[in-house]
Amino acid sequence: MPVNQNLSNFSDIAFQTAFVVYAVALVLSLIYYGRLNGVIDARRQHSEAKAAASKAKATVAANGSAAGSSDIVEDDASGVDSTSRPIGNGSESDIAAQESKVDRLGGMTQSLLWVALVLHLASIVLRGLAVNRFPLGNLYEYMMMITFGAMLAVMIAMQRKEWRTLWPWLLTPMLALMFYGSTKLYAESAPVVPALQSYWLPVHVTIVSLGGSLGIVSGIASVLHLLRRSQPKGQEKGFFGAMAKPLPSEKKLDQMAYRVAVVTLPTLGLGIVLGAIWAEAAWGRFWGWDPKETVSFATWILYAAYLHARATPSWAKFAPWINIVALATMIFNLFFINMVVSGLHSYAGLN
Repeated sequence: MPVNQNLSNFSDIAFQTAFVVYAVALVLSLIYYGRLNGVIDARRQHSEAKAAASKAKATVAANGSAAGSSDIVEDDASGVDSTSRPIGNGSESDIAAQESKVDRLGGMTQSLLWVALVLHLASIVLRGLAVNRFPLGNLYEYMMMITFGAMLAVMIAMQRKEWRTLWPWLLTPMLALMFYGSTKLYAESAPVVPALQSYWLPVHVTIVSLGGSLGIVSGIASVLHLLRRSQPKGQEKGFFGAMAKPLPSEKKLDQMAYRVAVVTLPTLGLGIVLGAIWAEAAWGRFWGWDPKETVSFATWILYAAYLHARATPSWAKFAPWINIVALATMIFNLFFINMVVSGLHSYAGLN
């Protein structure tokens, strides 16, 4: 069937527009991140100043009413609310107003991301309609799908305000993948090679791409968990401390990585099994240790090892590293195996 070039062009425009909106959201998220950092500093300075004032007041009261000290007590107990006086970076009401502005900025970022996600979905649908098939016939289309899956997963999972600080960390690799996919991996709309002309294409590749999307989110959460572990809340120091300060607690980041990986493991496993069934129908064997098959299986083993280590107290501290290695293996599979190594899966639409 001929390709509908108009729909294909609209798909490209929608994808490019989604990229721009994601990029604007990234800029807003970085501003949000920086301003939230300032609010946290102001809150901590305010709390420290209040604690110091309370300690001084208690010391004066314990030491009696010496002439010089009684003035301090009188001033502190004169009915003036200490929380309304400028302390640290401002009064508590000023800090609350600043925090409210930061929350509105976070809400704007969230809204922009929903707009970008709709445009992203439109680009995928239009691409499929243009070629009259499921849009997973080459690496460009796969990149469209895997980035959409990752963004959809985090948009659903990260509705609470405390997770908004993860947006810069998630959007940066997503934009990098989208940019690389739309430039170096871009393929014109065209029918797929005969090996992919099967009803297994939407089933197998969709599930694998979903597993890959979830794996990306879990791996990034583990990276941030290690960053937060090295910079505990309230004890941040230096450049990395400033980067980690707005992040959720170490425990919450670990839970996010774990919960997403719990879904990633069976999803990738199902994708591998369905791929084996398709391989038997297309090539007459379920498994042939093709490079793509081998590295996919190794990735699945690593996710299983991560979950096992996470549940084993003596290995728990090493678990995030295993999850990061699993993410790196998946990225290696996506790029190096598809684009460099020769195998039965080397039909990435790059020629």
